[in-house]
Amino acid sequence: MNTMTKLLSIALVCVHAIHAETPAGSGKYPQWDGKESIAEYAQRTHLEPTLTLDLGGVKWEGVLIPAGTFVMGSPAGEAKTEKESNLEKRHQVTITKPFYIGRFELTQGQYQKVMGENPSGNKGDDLPVHNVAWQNAQDFCDKLSKQAGRDVQLPTEAQWEYACRAGTKTAYYTGGTLADLDKAAWYGANSGGKPHPGGQKSANAWGVFDMLGNIREFTRDYFVEAPLGDGTDPIGPKDGDPKNHVVRGGAYTANAAIALNCRAATRRPTESLAMTGFRVIVALPEGR
Repeated sequence: MNTMTKLLSIALVCVHAIHAETPAGSGKYPQWDGKESIAEYAQRTHLEPTLTLDLGGVKWEGVLIPAGTFVMGSPAGEAKTEKESNLEKRHQVTITKPFYIGRFELTQGQYQKVMGENPSGNKGDDLPVHNVAWQNAQDFCDKLSKQAGRDVQLPTEAQWEYACRAGTKTAYYTGGTLADLDKAAWYGANSGGKPHPGGQKSANAWGVFDMLGNIREFTRDYFVEAPLGDGTDPIGPKDGDPKNHVVRGGAYTANAAIALNCRAATRRPTESLAMTGFRVIVALPEGR
């Protein structure tokens, strides 16, 4: 190897290293490597692993979700109805920018602090807020964004499933059987017909609780029959029926036999609001 070739090889290695360890502030982020913990990814990208917002005496905690690529949708062998098979076609999605997602579903106490009301049927400050319309959730995001000086949003459908799966490929982030679901979710067979406070079931690998069962969660996207194809940071149509947004995660009444509604890939249009709530994300500032 001559001197010029050696110098070129060294330069290429340096460029690769710089690209792989792009620091916060560049606007570009390395993808999660599939093995590292959130703490390790946060250190590599110079980001905080968690984020806390003060809602006025009540705290909200967010967990860092790394940039990365995953396969959205259900594999062929996963139990689901014929209609769900059509709605959950597998496709590759890339999330280019990290974000913070609520460690728990938004609580009634948090909603009350920001909105000054609590529409929930089953009352309790530490219970997830429910019986809300999509616009109520959007209004909460807008109001908290102004209050906290951060960009608070509903997650896109792709962001939601990516954060839910946390690198897993099974029906539930704890595994693929009903016994695994029981570890992760409140659903028809174990909920006693009511919602529960966050954090009583197992978190996923990224430290997020109750993304399966308990309360269905609104996403930002309008519902369309055919899910979006392969893409980068996909989001649904800009316009649609305001009463027809995608809800994810299933609820505490979900089918106890197969618990179809609680699978990571299950996507549905807005149903009864009585068991529907939401969790929010906080986007990184522009230029970070």
